[in-house]
Amino acid sequence: MRIHLGGSSRQSLVASRVALDAAIKGASAASASELSSHLFFAADVFASNTSLRRAITDPSRDKGAKAALVKDLFGKSTGTLAISLLSDVSALRWSATKDVIHVIEQLAIEAEASAANIAGELDRVEDEFFETSRLVADNFELRKALVSVGSTDAKSALIAEVLGRKASTSTIKLASALVAHLRGRSIEAAFADYIFGLANRRNRLIAVVRTATALTDAQTSRLATVLEKKVGQPIRINVQIDSSILGGVSIKFADELVDGSVVNRLANAGRALVGQSA
Repeated sequence: MRIHLGGSSRQSLVASRVALDAAIKGASAASASELSSHLFFAADVFASNTSLRRAITDPSRDKGAKAALVKDLFGKSTGTLAISLLSDVSALRWSATKDVIHVIEQLAIEAEASAANIAGELDRVEDEFFETSRLVADNFELRKALVSVGSTDAKSALIAEVLGRKASTSTIKLASALVAHLRGRSIEAAFADYIFGLANRRNRLIAVVRTATALTDAQTSRLATVLEKKVGQPIRINVQIDSSILGGVSIKFADELVDGSVVNRLANAGRALVGQSA
């Protein structure tokens, strides 16, 4: 992973992504993008206030009290999706208080990636964002302007002007958030963190299907429809032909593995027979 988190925080990042999956299931691109904006705002609030950050990550504090604090902090400035997701995040355990900032930022990036995916532009955003990172790295004057002491609004406006009308709305939004909130990172490290978030969301929206024989277009379409209904947004099907599984289909999707291959069924049957004879 790009961001380096300790044991509890690493587990909390995984749990937070599952909560994000639930929050954006069936959401429109606009709703997912709005959630992203609210999460960026929340990350900034916790980054700028140590006391609030400690309160929200204190393991001795009751989960209900933390949820109430989230509602008090963001009830008038964010939507119900963000409040619910932040309440879930506040209930998790952290190796260090600052880790919650990084995790909320990652959720914000991935929420915007989901907005792009729903709009059919995730591949475009990934490409544009990588190109933007190279543009900044290769242009000394631009990089200097973006990392120098100055107004964050001016930096966001500058990167938006540089990207102009050619870049997607999601790319401009993410780049603007990045330059406004480096939080002690080099701009190269910040780009790496954002690219990591985009890639992670894409990987969670790919179903890897292993089958002994090629699927027909109709079968692939039906499978995509079933999975998209489960996830609530478009996914990509990657089919791998693997004669070693003999027959059936094995599907790896996000953190789930549905293994209906003949080899797996035979293995299960063998284990059952061993159990019965024991």
